[in-house]
Amino acid sequence: MGILTIYDKVYFLASNFFCMTSKKVIFTDKAPAPVGPYSQAIQAGQFLFIAGQIPADPSSGEIIIGDIQKATKQVLENIKVILEDAGYTLHDVVRCRVYLKDMNDFGKMNEIYATYFTEKPPARVAVEVSRLPKDVDVEISAIAWKE
Repeated sequence: MGILTIYDKVYFLASNFFCMTSKKVIFTDKAPAPVGPYSQAIQAGQFLFIAGQIPADPSSGEIIIGDIQKATKQVLENIKVILEDAGYTLHDVVRCRVYLKDMNDFGKMNEIYATYFTEKPPARVAVEVSRLPKDVDVEISAIAWKE
């Protein structure tokens, strides 16, 4: 038996952690239904992985385009109801990824985003992308964790 490197030990621990947990699909009709072969969210152990949400109103199906602040608000409302359906809150979010069609919208998006994460905001990545599903202006995914 060879000597284990630190990477082997980390992989072993991570593998065992995820093997010991169950994978639960989270779905709520209060958020837009997936537009492809993916889940709104997956709960694995204490983690909740929320798929990228677009600014679609779940009750009407209307997609908000052209107003980044209204779009960001709808996206975060979609994330919020998925969190709540799984028993989490916005305070449990540890990471978000924000995809913007135009980085010039960052400031306006950030104004709305800041109203949802007022204390101990999660780590975040924000990038400009060339195109998003249904040609929306913003998409946000999130990871939450709670004890």
